[in-house]
Amino acid sequence: MKRDYLYITDFSKEEILETLNLAKEVKAKLKNREDYKPFKNQTLAMIFAKPSARTRISFETGFFLLGGHPLYLGPNDIQIGKREAIKDIAQVISRYNDMIMARLFDHSNILELAQYASVPVINGLTDYNHPVQIMADIFTILEHRGNLNNLKIVYVGDGNNVVHSWFRLAARLPFHLVCACPEGYSPDPDTVKLAKDAGVSTVEISHYPKTAVNDADIVYTDVWASMGQEDELEERIKRFHGFRVDDELMAATGKESYFMHPLPAKRGIEVTDSVLDSNAQMVFDQAENRMHVQNAIMLKIAGK
Repeated sequence: MKRDYLYITDFSKEEILETLNLAKEVKAKLKNREDYKPFKNQTLAMIFAKPSARTRISFETGFFLLGGHPLYLGPNDIQIGKREAIKDIAQVISRYNDMIMARLFDHSNILELAQYASVPVINGLTDYNHPVQIMADIFTILEHRGNLNNLKIVYVGDGNNVVHSWFRLAARLPFHLVCACPEGYSPDPDTVKLAKDAGVSTVEISHYPKTAVNDADIVYTDVWASMGQEDELEERIKRFHGFRVDDELMAATGKESYFMHPLPAKRGIEVTDSVLDSNAQMVFDQAENRMHVQNAIMLKIAGK
């Protein structure tokens, strides 16, 4: 049976840990320039309704380095749900390619794509969640800390798709997760409930960032207005007053904490230069690890 990766929760706890170990192994092979080509003579169709630098570069480079041929399909090549029915696109692409990665707006579109595709489908991002990003993030934390024990992660900002994947990860791996967001910008309540009902992690919603970050191992933020919400930015800047990650907020953790951001960052808005360029940041390790973790995810669902 084919496997898709649409949510972090598509993997069990054991499979997540296996994927992190596999990412470590594959990263080492690539760093050592080993002749490792598990995707030789295979193709990856990459569908982009939402443009992205890191997602395209990491998937395209990663699949190529593992011996395969990645094919970029931009908004002008495939207009998901507009020029052609999604179920038709899914079936046609499956006849040509061994795997599909899609970065889309509407989450229902990737669900339909996966339903009708006969090859594995990977969620490169939707408006609902971002599972490849958070897998790269937890891998980066593991690299830096050496373990995931007694981990407290505090996300500061908008309750967006990145946060939803953090809550889903909290339903699989044990850690303390706090989402500190302005009132009216909380994450999807059903996703928060899913994490709470799993009984694996301590999860909280806070509207007070300075108290929320106390004892945080990781302070994490993202842009306040995601792609498609740019016209809301000025209003959000007003509503998000006090939620910018600056030196004062990092000091409020009371310990030597790491800073994370999935990029691209709006410097001076959700995070200051002094934090983003500091020794506390793991941002660029996160960006690099997108490729290694995505390689591991592709290998995992392909049964390699």
